[in-house]
Amino acid sequence: MASSGCEDHAGQEGETFLYFAYGSNLLTERIHLRNPSAVFCCVARLQDFKLDFGNFQGKTSERWHGGIATIFQSPGDEVWGVVWKMNKSNLSSLDEQEGVKSGVYVVIEIKVSTQEGREVTCRSYLMTNYESAPPSPQYKKVICMGAKENGLPLEYQEKLKAIEPNDYKGKISDEMEEIIKKGESKLYRT
Repeated sequence: MASSGCEDHAGQEGETFLYFAYGSNLLTERIHLRNPSAVFCCVARLQDFKLDFGNFQGKTSERWHGGIATIFQSPGDEVWGVVWKMNKSNLSSLDEQEGVKSGVYVVIEIKVSTQEGREVTCRSYLMTNYESAPPSPQYKKVICMGAKENGLPLEYQEKLKAIEPNDYKGKISDEMEEIIKKGESKLYRT
């Protein structure tokens, strides 16, 4: 894959910033829903963190009907994700999507390593005050599609596929249903 200039970006200066996505925002259709400026930079690894799923204050996500992705420090573990380069004009929409004002997530600054071994400073989000809970099958599907779409390491994709979802079989929002359909059609085009 050609270099996207991600490695040369200093992080938070100028009109853009770098965002490390590890959950539903791995999928292009999902990130572009509210953040149209997002441009794929690179696949990257966050060392000494682990992926988890949970419900903020124990309340199940009304959008996703199960636990939603977060990360926590865990020596020796790693989380793979995508670095998106975004216009600062999308900062507020990204924060809103992540529930920063309501305290669901807090903004963190992290250093991730590109597949070429370069270190990049990014904005990301960490859920606060949550109880671990499995994701819904639909939410897991969005994450797995995003991982496949962006070429996360196959071993990590297998780990994502092995996550045991909850048994939610009900309806999800039309907006999320549309994201899944668009993502599938793009991924499974022949």
